[in-house]
Amino acid sequence: MPTLPAASKSARFFISYRSQDPDLSLAKDFYEAIKAAGHEAFMAGESIRLGEKWPQRIDEELKQCDYFLLLLSERSATSEMVTEEVRQAKQLQDGSDEHKPVILPIRVNFPWSAPLNYDLRGYLQQVQQREWNSAADTPKILQEIFSLLANGDVERLADGEMSSDFFPLLPPHALTLSPPLPVAEPELPEGQVDLASAFYIERPPIESRCYEAILKPGSLIRIKAPRQMGKTSLMARILHQASQQDYLTVPLSFQLADGKVFAGLDKFLKWFCASVGRRLSIPNKLADYWDDIFGSKDNCTAYFEEYLLAEINKPIVLGLDEVDCVFQHPEIASDFFGLLRAWHEDGKNREIWKKLRIIVVHSTEVYIPMNINQSPFNVGLSIELPEFNAQQVLDLAQRHGLNWSFTQVEKLMAMVGGHPYLVRVGLYQIARQDTTLNMLLKTAPTEAGPYSDHLRRHLWNLEQRPELAVAIKKVVANTSPVRLDSIQCFKLLSMGLLQQQGNDVTPRCDLYRQYFRDRLRVS
Repeated sequence: MPTLPAASKSARFFISYRSQDPDLSLAKDFYEAIKAAGHEAFMAGESIRLGEKWPQRIDEELKQCDYFLLLLSERSATSEMVTEEVRQAKQLQDGSDEHKPVILPIRVNFPWSAPLNYDLRGYLQQVQQREWNSAADTPKILQEIFSLLANGDVERLADGEMSSDFFPLLPPHALTLSPPLPVAEPELPEGQVDLASAFYIERPPIESRCYEAILKPGSLIRIKAPRQMGKTSLMARILHQASQQDYLTVPLSFQLADGKVFAGLDKFLKWFCASVGRRLSIPNKLADYWDDIFGSKDNCTAYFEEYLLAEINKPIVLGLDEVDCVFQHPEIASDFFGLLRAWHEDGKNREIWKKLRIIVVHSTEVYIPMNINQSPFNVGLSIELPEFNAQQVLDLAQRHGLNWSFTQVEKLMAMVGGHPYLVRVGLYQIARQDTTLNMLLKTAPTEAGPYSDHLRRHLWNLEQRPELAVAIKKVVANTSPVRLDSIQCFKLLSMGLLQQQGNDVTPRCDLYRQYFRDRLRVS
């Protein structure tokens, strides 16, 4: 390995990786080289002591690090823990005046053609990346990183000011604005289920109702469900159905918006208008339509009515995903959602607004205060995605090539319920002969089982919100339904950890009850 430049100023690196080779060995190589160059490095397997609480330690290191070195491989791209680390690094970067931590993704035997899951694709869309294909690439990448660091170019990368040969931007085909792809092959249970996948299970009559509604002028569809219940997959199918009718479709995730976009209503609505126009391949003319004399909502409405909608002669379906991101900014949320409601009402009477159809997708209960006559959450077609029933799980098992009976289905559902993602993880593991049903049920609520990554991500999020950890501890400690504070209840329901029984709640499935009873030390 070549001699590395001496550190002029010590920096802190957080290395995100999966604990399998080549990720693990490469992470160790980077860890040792970074320390040898006089910088500080954090690698969970090397840095966390026995008995130390890993969620708190990871939080501390993420907040203190200057650079987030992401080893992006086929395995890490399907890891919920890695995705959560990237999400929090991006959130910290958006909220920092210095744009720290700087995210440095290294694609480890992971070609540009390999699709990312929905979340990672959003977080990394504008982040420059590097490829690693063999051990020969390690010293070159290290040399490049330290050279960039010495010259101050890494900070410029964070600001998007340079297109370095060291860390090239994603190629054009990787930045396509079509609906996001699943993580890997369609069988792999992560992210959106591909449109061509044989593993998408319909939940009648939801799909047919949505397909009918989207064809109606000025229609509004609201899809609500916790994480990993299939919201984005359903939205993609509605958009596809609309495209078959020669409608224009615009999938837009608010996850793509940088933190600074939410600095104020005017900035947010300009981003919204520009983003929709960009996906329609219509030039940005905000300067021509934005007049400070008028309010932001009036300007936004004029931009749509007098420009975007006027430029086209076809219906447009606007698919708004991850609108929960907007809920976190109440000063923007009430005005923005009020605007959507006004456009929906205009679609009943005015021809130009009949062109616009809207899909709103969210996980969180809407607990921001809104005038009932200005809210879009009490009009249009409301869809709340349910869990799979036993027949649907049996159908999915058969599609995995498993000759199961209802008895086997009931055993799996006794552990994970009908949660689509949890069911698919189990069936995928069993179909690949990585485990058996009995072994899966034995290891499921442990960190040695196939759900370890999923469970650890939830535990990490709970450790960051002590009031939610206390609430879930109360729920799993009781065998009967429990009543919680409404806000805590909303948040835990949106995380998918609870299910409602009237005004009370229980754990969504026995997997969560067993795991959190153990990890939260419920007596």
